[in-house]
Amino acid sequence: MEEEKKSNLTLQDDDGIGFIRIADDVVSNIAGLAVTEVDGVARLAGNIPNELISKLGKKNLSKGIRVVYAEDHFTVDVSVVVKFGYNIVEVSKAIQDKVKQALYTMTGLTASKVNVRVSGIDFSE
Repeated sequence: MEEEKKSNLTLQDDDGIGFIRIADDVVSNIAGLAVTEVDGVARLAGNIPNELISKLGKKNLSKGIRVVYAEDHFTVDVSVVVKFGYNIVEVSKAIQDKVKQALYTMTGLTASKVNVRVSGIDFSE
């Protein structure tokens, strides 16, 4: 399996003062927090190691989130479990709106795409 390269989002300063570098995990955590605030989302879906970490009591808001940087934009991929009884399309659109809004508010940048993958339905109450 190909190893994923961690990267940073770098913002250039037009005034010549310097640059701002935002770590990949920071962008992922912003998106993760936004997702958990959407009504109908049971939880973020992650890989097995992150699920084990979560069960041990360590909260990781970036599980189920992948940020891909291009030259002048970035894309966010979100994987979630939706609560039973909620409209999947409406929840997914709310996730897209909430993530774009949160990222713009906190970084000043707009994600070019927010892709939502519903990986399961939570039937528990």
